[in-house]
Amino acid sequence: MAGYGQFCPVAKAMEVLDERWTLLVVRELLAGSTRFNELRRGNPKMSPTLLSKRLHTLERAGIVRRAGDEGHTRYLLTPAGEELRPVVEALGAWGTRWVGGLGEADLDPHLLLWDMRRTIRVEAWPRERTVVAFTLTDVAPRVARWWIVVRDGQVEVCDYDPGFDVRVVVTTPLRTLTRLWRGDVSWPRALRTGEVRLDGAVDARRQVPRWLGQSVFAGVRRPGDGEVLVGL
Repeated sequence: MAGYGQFCPVAKAMEVLDERWTLLVVRELLAGSTRFNELRRGNPKMSPTLLSKRLHTLERAGIVRRAGDEGHTRYLLTPAGEELRPVVEALGAWGTRWVGGLGEADLDPHLLLWDMRRTIRVEAWPRERTVVAFTLTDVAPRVARWWIVVRDGQVEVCDYDPGFDVRVVVTTPLRTLTRLWRGDVSWPRALRTGEVRLDGAVDARRQVPRWLGQSVFAGVRRPGDGEVLVGL
């Protein structure tokens, strides 16, 4: 990209970082994605060609390095890339606090379930295989049913019925589930207002908020907060 023609370190940094999607690729790497397809799942509206281009740019800038053999390539952050963690975290906190609106284009069940997968508290789940099913009431039928399966310390997200017994069914609009994960609304409030319905054994229903977890930014206070968003 063209430079800014300034000696200012902020300008020099932005010559590398302010191309479209670049910081979101870094965000995914910081969140633990290392494979090309994982990076795509974290940025589903980014074309493979553009992702490859951004990874090459980050590699040339010394922010990303490649590891592994051809066909099994992993993308890893260098020390310079890891040093961007507080930058990304600060942007996330700022965006949570001051840019709270969610448009229809911001809602994506594939991306939400991918992000939720990373906040699953495996240690809080039963030791035996446990399935939580989701029915999203405000999206097309083809993307309305999802399943999270936890077994042997591993988390799997399915967009098809895995065929196992379901412990709890969560019925809610995609918008509400997104807001719950972001910490925009609390589970007690969503259950009280009927925005979310849980079907299953009482003990399992009570555990759902603990099982699913929330975004790392869920605890960020918003201007005018009148309730504790993450307290259960």
